[in-house]
Amino acid sequence: MLEIALVLVAVFAVGLVGYLSAVLTSSFVTIIGLGTLFLGLLVGVPTGFWYHVILYRFVSTKIPLPDAWWLTPSSLHRHLTDAEEHRIRPWYRIGGVGFVLSVAGGLVAIIGLLAQW
Repeated sequence: MLEIALVLVAVFAVGLVGYLSAVLTSSFVTIIGLGTLFLGLLVGVPTGFWYHVILYRFVSTKIPLPDAWWLTPSSLHRHLTDAEEHRIRPWYRIGGVGFVLSVAGGLVAIIGLLAQW
């Protein structure tokens, strides 16, 4: 039964890719990718900045921060109290979503540009 389901999913996926490649032009794919990239930057940059500001304020009062602490800030979460962790978590997650949108949009835009070539 599992094999039948996998075959049906594969056939559906191939059909969907074929349909989308006929409907979506490479220019449209590029525009969608760039729009997603800019949306990710619009969401991720301000929230990521604010996350780093709050983290700095919380952790710098407890320990001296390393020189490049902002490159791997999640390692500093162990110094946060539960209340501080709860306060910083939404900014951490929203910034991560913005990052993922930026990367995915960039990849889609690259695919659209390569398809035009």
